[in-house]
Amino acid sequence: MSRIPRDRTNPAGKRPGKIGRAGKDAPAVEPLNIVHGALPSREVILRFIADHPQKASKRELAKAFGLKGDNRVELKHMLQELEQEGMLQKNRKSLIRPGALPPVTVLDITTRDKDGDLIGRPAEWPEDQGVAPAVAIRQQSPAGRQGKGKAPVAGLGDRILAKIFPAVDRGGPAYTARIIKVIDRRRGASMGVFRTAPGGGGRLLPIERRGEEMVIDPDFTGGATDGDLVEVEIARLGRFGLPRAKVLSVVGSVGSEKAISMIAIHAHGIPHVFPPAVIAEADAAKPASMSHREDWRDVPLITIDPADAKDHDDAVYAELDPSPDNPGGVIVTVAIADVSWYVRPNSPLDREALKRGNSVYFPDRVVPMLPERISNDLCSLKEGVDRPALAVRMSFSGEGRKAGHTFHRIMMKSAAKLSYQQAQAAIDGKPDDKTGPLLEPILKPLWHAYEVMKRGRDRRQPLELDMPERKILLKPDGTVDRVVVPPRLDAHKLIEEMMIQANVAAAETLEKKKQPLIYRIHDGPTLAKQEILREFLATLGISLAKGGNMRANNFNGILAKADGTPHQIMVNEMVLRSQSQAIYSPENIGHFGLNLMKYAHFTSPIRRYADLIVHRALVGSLGLGEGGITPQEEATLDDIAAEISTFERRAMAAERDTVNRLIAHHLSGRVGEEFAGRVSGVTKSGLFVALPDYGADGFVPISTLGTDYFIYDEAHQALSGERTGLGYRLGDSVTVKLAEAIPLAGALRFEMISEGREMPAAVRSFHKAGRRDRGQVRKKPGTRPPRGRH
Repeated sequence: MSRIPRDRTNPAGKRPGKIGRAGKDAPAVEPLNIVHGALPSREVILRFIADHPQKASKRELAKAFGLKGDNRVELKHMLQELEQEGMLQKNRKSLIRPGALPPVTVLDITTRDKDGDLIGRPAEWPEDQGVAPAVAIRQQSPAGRQGKGKAPVAGLGDRILAKIFPAVDRGGPAYTARIIKVIDRRRGASMGVFRTAPGGGGRLLPIERRGEEMVIDPDFTGGATDGDLVEVEIARLGRFGLPRAKVLSVVGSVGSEKAISMIAIHAHGIPHVFPPAVIAEADAAKPASMSHREDWRDVPLITIDPADAKDHDDAVYAELDPSPDNPGGVIVTVAIADVSWYVRPNSPLDREALKRGNSVYFPDRVVPMLPERISNDLCSLKEGVDRPALAVRMSFSGEGRKAGHTFHRIMMKSAAKLSYQQAQAAIDGKPDDKTGPLLEPILKPLWHAYEVMKRGRDRRQPLELDMPERKILLKPDGTVDRVVVPPRLDAHKLIEEMMIQANVAAAETLEKKKQPLIYRIHDGPTLAKQEILREFLATLGISLAKGGNMRANNFNGILAKADGTPHQIMVNEMVLRSQSQAIYSPENIGHFGLNLMKYAHFTSPIRRYADLIVHRALVGSLGLGEGGITPQEEATLDDIAAEISTFERRAMAAERDTVNRLIAHHLSGRVGEEFAGRVSGVTKSGLFVALPDYGADGFVPISTLGTDYFIYDEAHQALSGERTGLGYRLGDSVTVKLAEAIPLAGALRFEMISEGREMPAAVRSFHKAGRRDRGQVRKKPGTRPPRGRH
């Protein structure tokens, strides 16, 4: 339902970079003709990267071809051209072919091949890129590589960090992998829906798209009844027939919210039970001491969070700058929970936190990164309680320019715990008993500081997309009550801007200290995505300048032109789709969306492992006492960044899938009803239609649109009838009928009620030109609409 735009440059399953790979089932190909010291051709570059992904950085390529001087510059330009044309794409420090796996990838070991060898697939893979590629796992000898050290050994169901290599044998998986380390051992556990079978026992129907059906013998049903969601372990795995499983636990009916959350938790391999050693370490933790700390307990820092927040990892305070050198300036203090004091490198708490990567938020529950004893108690900046923190004091000029900052390890005591709505109401003239006394000394100075900082933000011009976030409200029984769009308050913006500036200060300080760290980076849109957006905008009469030096404010200009027009939502969605995904990396390229050159996550160490690493780096480089970063951590920042970036995507996918299933279950009793919707996606196979009132969308197969020939026009984001000229465009308001709801898959299928509208002249001329290579599709009478997940 809810669709997240992703890079669509190449469908998965298409084997990338086949040039130069000969196998027993493939004809031999000519070897690469490398002339050392000579600039290679584009074709040789692409083939070399396909065959040697581990040597796909600019530096490694120059070394491999022996390039120096002007030839290195020419190589750089050639790689930029290939990237702009969509032939290559960046993956942190390396270049990869579109649709290819990066050199280091997190894999889930999902099955075995006919010879019993382990097969893995990427832990996270975009749905719109088809089936994730299979990877053959190379198990090393127990002595490790070259007989040195102990090699990690993985089994079925494990999650691993692996080095990826192109496969030599074309008859098998496209890749092979060497295990770097085992991230999580799942002991072959699986989840599915139990269905009884005649004569006793039953079958397990998988909830994962990559799962397989299993047989459950009568003695191993664990008391499950037909339709129960169960967790099982594989009892026997043979080369022939279906695997046999044993029920470990019955979660409950698949219709309950608890079951729906558990489906997502299990399907995405999210650790949700803390091991005994982790709980024991958390329970044994003692309150932090004053060692290496400044006493800031008299500073009236306050927390402003959602009303239902249980952990509070940031507090703020602002005042006028008394310095005569900074007239009209302000000093903003941001204090962040000192998680690094409690979670030390390579401890059980640390290893479990890295395995999780971040907290995961569902409509009714949180799967935390740290146990509650740490997250909700010792580290949470509770009102009126002594708590350790890392604080940054930032001074801003009257124009909103940051004049300087300093970091401090402190002991603080929060003066108040407020909700966003509570703080905003006080500023708007409706203080309550709690906020009344805080209004003049604390709240108004905070809002004044935000107004000053906002001048700097307005000058910086970060990307300003208008994409409202929806929140599901549940009934006491865990089913959906309604979907709301919470208002975006100045209180939200105030905290957001202060956290952004604290993150910038952390990155600047660590860079100045030459301290390795993990940055939060966001690359600009590729030229291929820019071209797709440019073609689309041209159909609306909006121009987008050509060239690779795009900035966030270029997109803001486009959004401003569309503001207040019928195309506003459509343009916002297309601009969003053109953007890259932010990731973590020890190599800094800046943050395109925020329009910042130095940026690192520092402000949420209770719920993000990246922030914990930055805290440790600050403690170590500034000499602030115990809990600093270790040399071993510094040496593995590449691997850590890759893992937590994957875990972040895992959390987003799990949260999205849970919402999809909840909404599908909520609407499953309303099949046949009509709903007001909006076309949110146009593909060759049909239309995605969003239901604004429910925060969900479903699919209208092209085979159900009518008897006309429908042609897909990518530039106009339209499906239109060749004979009638009527069709549908992205952003169109439509009425649809719910034809099918599949809660287990989180899928909705609609039938279109609204007649198509007359397409613009440009679309009609597109038809007449006969440019059907972009995807002409004919409705075939009697065709059965596709079922299941779309």
